[in-house]
Amino acid sequence: MNKRIIITSLVLFILAIILGAFGAHALKKNLSIEQLNSYEVGVRYQFYQAVALLIIGFNAEKLNFPLNRFLLFSILGILFFSGSIYLLSIASIFNWNKAFIGPITPIGGLILILNWSFLLYKIRKN
Repeated sequence: MNKRIIITSLVLFILAIILGAFGAHALKKNLSIEQLNSYEVGVRYQFYQAVALLIIGFNAEKLNFPLNRFLLFSILGILFFSGSIYLLSIASIFNWNKAFIGPITPIGGLILILNWSFLLYKIRKN
């Protein structure tokens, strides 16, 4: 068991619940259906990552390698991917320029893909 990964996962769950409720209630009046759907994608992917991290956290002792970098890149990927989706969704409320936020989303997705691919490689190698 890796408490650090489990705690991180639980914090991500809590934040996803808060952000999901915020989107469903507070943002509902200020965003279009398309923007709300996009926001919900960010929440959904944050939940997926939290579930996966929880599973890894509870099974960490079965893996014979350190998971510090995996956790770090998981957090970065979630921040870049889901975080940028949240910002893109609410940008119109604050009149933010979306041009600088848009490219962050695929970078976050790539970080997550590479991170999980690296974990797959390490598991296969051991």
